[in-house]
Amino acid sequence: MLEFYKTFEDGTRKIQEPEPGCWINAIAPTEEERNYLIEQIGVLPEFVKSSLDEEESSHMDYDDDFRQLLIIFDYPSAENEDDDSIDSTYSTLPIGIVILKGYVVTISLYENWSILEMSQGRIKGMDTRLKTRFFLLLALRISQRFLICLRQIDRLSSRAETRLHQSVENDELIEMLGLEKSLVYFSTSLKSDEVTLNKIMRGKQIQLYEEDEDLLEDVMIEIHQAIEMCNIYSNTMAGTMDTFASIISNNMNIVMNKLTVITIVMAIPNIIFGFYGMNVRLPFPFVWFPSFVAILACVVATVYFFRHNMFK
Repeated sequence: MLEFYKTFEDGTRKIQEPEPGCWINAIAPTEEERNYLIEQIGVLPEFVKSSLDEEESSHMDYDDDFRQLLIIFDYPSAENEDDDSIDSTYSTLPIGIVILKGYVVTISLYENWSILEMSQGRIKGMDTRLKTRFFLLLALRISQRFLICLRQIDRLSSRAETRLHQSVENDELIEMLGLEKSLVYFSTSLKSDEVTLNKIMRGKQIQLYEEDEDLLEDVMIEIHQAIEMCNIYSNTMAGTMDTFASIISNNMNIVMNKLTVITIVMAIPNIIFGFYGMNVRLPFPFVWFPSFVAILACVVATVYFFRHNMFK
């Protein structure tokens, strides 16, 4: 899907054909649309390919010959993104921002909230003619989206922990493991985005004006905050998982201890009757005597184990 947007005096509107100073939004482009970007718009083929690679990490690439800049930036993605859903899974995906003469092009495999908000004109100060500011505003929305997803992960983790306090089930542990994996993805992508922003801050490939520098600082603050939150949640969740692993192991030891005690008590009559079953002469060879001794021994052993808290 290809969409074209341009900022006019009265705001940003969708247009039918690309014009100088417009924003071209490509989401899951078909082969024909890719060829259009390459042949008609002039985007380098390798830039299109990199933007559509799910495994591509955040980085910046500049082509001196064609004077094109590619910025790969990771953004958070969620399936079943609902605050009350325990099945939400989070990951990160790349989006490519190509800055070339006359246009700014965004290329991604999937729709995302940040692009949707920008296309709806809900971003204050957005101007498709100001390419650097356009990218920084997009990066700011992505960093803020990271913070929103991190808070959702924290709420889901707290709910799973509450259920684990009531009963330790596999579903809650698997959910906690999935959230911990999401935090690892977030941490890796945030650090890559931070490296990319640090390169932009040096101002070698992108010229930064005073307003752009202030906006870049805001983006860096949001990214740093997201990294700190991600580290805190990761450490907290890792500690929680270790704690419940210890609880499960301790509960297993308690169960095995009770089974061992019961086995010992039940083995006492077998031992006594085993003596009287041997082909030797023993005192009081009457049925009532070994039975009485077995019952008495079981009662004594049971009282002993109770006093020593072996049944708890």
